[in-house]
Formats: sequence, C-alpha cells, structure tokens
Amino acid sequence: MKSNQVRLNSGITMPAIGLGTYSYQNDRNTTESAIHMALKMGYRHFDTAKIYGSEPAVGNALREAILDRTVEREDIFVTSKLWGSDHHDPVSGLKQTLRNLGMEYLDLYLVHWPLNLKPWACFAVPKEDEFEKLDLESTWAGMEKCLELGLCRSIGVSNFSSKKIEGLLEFASVPPAVNQVEMHPMWRQAKLREVCGDHKIHVSAYSPLGGPGNSWGSTAVVDHPTIQYIAQKRKATPAQVALKWGLSKGSSVIVKSFNENRLKENITALELKLDDQDFLQIDKLEEWKIMRGEFLCNETTSPYKSIEDLWDDEI
Repeated sequence: MKSNQVRLNSGITMPAIGLGTYSYQNDRNTTESAIHMALKMGYRHFDTAKIYGSEPAVGNALREAILDRTVEREDIFVTSKLWGSDHHDPVSGLKQTLRNLGMEYLDLYLVHWPLNLKPWACFAVPKEDEFEKLDLESTWAGMEKCLELGLCRSIGVSNFSSKKIEGLLEFASVPPAVNQVEMHPMWRQAKLREVCGDHKIHVSAYSPLGGPGNSWGSTAVVDHPTIQYIAQKRKATPAQVALKWGLSKGSSVIVKSFNENRLKENITALELKLDDQDFLQIDKLEEWKIMRGEFLCNETTSPYKSIEDLWDDEI
C-alpha cells in the first residue's frame, strides 16, 4: 500500500504514517522484526531518537531490507532526534546517530526538546545537576550546519509550544520543517496547528492514540465513548478513528506498535472516511495532555520551573 505523503517546506515529501520505535521493554530482535513486518505492510517512515536506544536496531533492519531489495534507500524516510546532551554540538550528535544507524544521512533531524543538558546526561529523565542554560540560537545554528553538510535532508523540532516556535523563527535562517508534538482527539493542538500552519511548518503527531502501552501513556483516547461510538458507526476500530482524525487535520501520525494486527489496523486508517458530524463530536471532547514533561521541570536548575513554563501556558 502506498501511504499518503505530506510535503514539507524543505521541498521533500514525508509519508503520513510513521512507525515509532521508542521501546524500553522491547529487545533489539523484536524491534527489527517489527520493522520488517511494517515494511511488508507498506510503512515507509521510521521514527527513532538517540534517547530511545533503538537507532542500531532501526538501522540494521532497514539496511537488511535495502540489501535484499525490499526497498530502496530513497523510498524510506528516517527521522531521529538531537538529545539535550548534544545541544553543544548537533553535528557530532548527528554523526553519532548516523553511525548507530549505519546510514549516510537522515531524512529529518529534530531537536527533541527545548532543553540543553550536560554532555554526559544520557538518561531520559535528567538529574538536577544535568541541566544547562538553553541557547536555542546556537543549537539551531548547529542544526542548520547539519543540513548544510548534507547529513540530513530536513531539520525540525519536537515538543515546541507556539511561543517557542515564534521565538525560533526570529533568528532561524532555515525554518523548521516539522514540529513533532503530542496530538490526538483529546489533545487537539488547535492553536499550535494554526501557528505552525501560518509558517508552513508541518505538525507531526506523536502518541496519536494517547500512548497506550507506554509507561506514561493512557487508553483514555481509545476508550472514550465518543471515539468508540464513531468507530462502531464507521465499522472501524477506535484506533483507526483517532488516527484518521489526526490525518484529516493535515498532520502525519507516528504510531507505536510492534504487534502485527495493530500495525495492519493502524496503516489501514488511511482508508477510513469520517464526516463533519464525526469531527464536530470529537471537537467537543475534554482536552487532556498526557505527556506533560514534569521530569524536565524543577525549581533550581531547569530553565522551566513548572510545566506551565515548559509549554508557555498551553496546557
């Protein structure tokens, strides 16, 4: 199945459905076999990050698929992310990622969080003494350098509020192509989508189902009576309704499942049709942000004293 594509402001296209590979609980073999399965089903976008620990598995599986002619390198889209500990030198950070993947370039490189950490900070939850002052201007200059050197085809950000996007645009020579954020029927990101739309920045949705199965995730979205009702009416699954909602807003969605049936269910969301009535019902749902980022806030060393600071009151 040829998945729908979205065109980025960098001029390249990105598949609208991506496979997320954040997986502490899965070993390398599980990740690799899920990628091979996903490729057979038509997935062409694979999302990883230094902090996920899955770059070697993702790279290995994709290289195998390229060698056995399942896909060409040009047909797949690989995204990875700059962790806070590499803000001082994004070029070195990306070169390490490329070594982990065994690839020559990325299709998209994102600043994972607007957060600068000491070079040795290597855990997803930073310790109090690992925060440094954020100098986004020099971080972004490093990201632009990655692009200039041909190490990636597009650059972008993740977990940036509307205000942080606007701040970045004040000095960016190259605007971000993507802002990857939590987005689903219960966290609809209306303001952020509007701000990004005005600047032709594509919004990519992580946790488009609310992150069920992750330690921090929730089944609130897929269990919601409204989502269940629409699914029943459309002879679809709640997950497909949630994904189609995101796709219908012009966003790409990064789904995270290594289960064969779920992988199939998720990619067939492209074929589902929702109508205005469905969208109106979803727009009435209460809003609830699930990945709040409390672990990046503290009173002393973090630039963010509270989650309100981190999200600029968009929470």
